[in-house]
This record gives sequence, structure tokens and C-alpha cells, in this order.
Amino acid sequence: MAETTTQKILLVEDDQNFGDVLRSYLEMHEYEVDLAKDGDEGMIKYNKGEFNLCILDVMMPKKDGFTLAKEIRENDKDIPIIFLTAKSLKEDVLEGFKIGADDYITKPFNSEELLLRVQAILRRSGAKQEVEEDVKEFNIGSFHFNYPLRILTYTDKEGNKEKENLSPKEAHLLRLFCIHKNDVLPRSKALTKIWGEDNYFTARSMDVFVTKLRKYLSKDENLEIVNIHGNGFRLIDRSIAVVE
Repeated sequence: MAETTTQKILLVEDDQNFGDVLRSYLEMHEYEVDLAKDGDEGMIKYNKGEFNLCILDVMMPKKDGFTLAKEIRENDKDIPIIFLTAKSLKEDVLEGFKIGADDYITKPFNSEELLLRVQAILRRSGAKQEVEEDVKEFNIGSFHFNYPLRILTYTDKEGNKEKENLSPKEAHLLRLFCIHKNDVLPRSKALTKIWGEDNYFTARSMDVFVTKLRKYLSKDENLEIVNIHGNGFRLIDRSIAVVE
């Protein structure tokens, strides 16, 4: 039987008492919850961790929930987001969904209702992730990557092939880049998935492996792994349409 992994939620709520109650309620139902009291602290926690879901209050000091959600979406366009708000204005609801909200709950609300919505969203997100986990082979530019065999094959314009046998960490990292191709791969996500933790030493190790992958992919001028300052990396494949 597969081991069950606790799902982690980033909760950003400026009402400390309400935030504590909500965190305790979610923790009672086996979720791990990281609570931040404003948008700035929420972004700091987001950058340091890896989360399955974000629950964001809209009206907050320093940085409101909409602004925070936009910044999170720049890092990860797929992470589910639920907005909490005391307002029920149509304009606010529409703004939330334009940013990419998965749900929008108006205060006051029933805790059980929130729990059911969280469970439904995480089920949908988990199903999508399982599809990603099933993908074992990738085509990127002039390369074919077989993840289970850890073989990266380059085909030149004359049809000649060159094969590179990758190390386990090289293969795992390249697979994450392929899944996030032309999108940002958050540094924290790669570090926690491959190295098990995000710290200075694992980050330096990851930089070494990124350099190795850049060398392998340099045979195709349409491929480039670029640094996204403060966020992570992006594997750009210019042989297909890229939104800059």
C-alpha cells in the first residue's frame, strides 16, 4: 500500500484568532497548515515551502490577497487557491476568478463547508498530479528523454543520434523541468522533491546539476534553462510557442 503523504496548506489570514481557529480545525482533519498573518509573510512562507493549496484572505495589510495570489501564480500556475473575504461584491468575486481562484468563500462561513471545498479541490488537483506522474517519456526540442531508463537521446539534423546516460538526480531534475516546460519550476519544489529539504547546501548541489543539464541540452540552440531570480528556473523550448 502506498504511503499517505500529509497535504500542506498555506493559510494567510490577518485575523490572528480566526486564523488560529481555522488552522486548528484543518489540522484536526489531518492537514498540515502554515499560517501567515499578512501578504508579505505569506509570500515568504510560500517561497520557503511546498504547498498543495493556498487559502488567502483578501483584505490584509501590507499586501492584499489578490496581489499575493498574482505573485504565487507567477511561480506556479496550477496550485489551487481559495479566497476568503468579508465582501460579497460581484466585482471582487470576478477579480478573484480572473486571477485564477479555484474557489471563493464569503465570511462568515461554516467550517465544514470550507473543509468539503478543500477536499474537493485537492482531489481534483491530486488527479491531475497523478496524470503527470504517469508520464515517463518526453520530447524536448531535438531530444527524447526516457525517464525510467535515464537515457537522453539527441537527434541532429542528419538523423544521427547521441545518447547520454543520466545519474538518478539528473534524470529526476530533468523530468521536473520537462513537466514544467516553458513554466517556472520553483526552486523549493525541486529541492524538496529530489533532495528532501530546502537549505543552502542542497541549493548549491542543485545548481551543480542544473549546470550539467545545461551542458547536455546545449546541443539544441532552441533549448535554454534560465534563472528566474528569487523563484527558480525555467526550461524554455523555443521550437514551440512560448509566452514570455
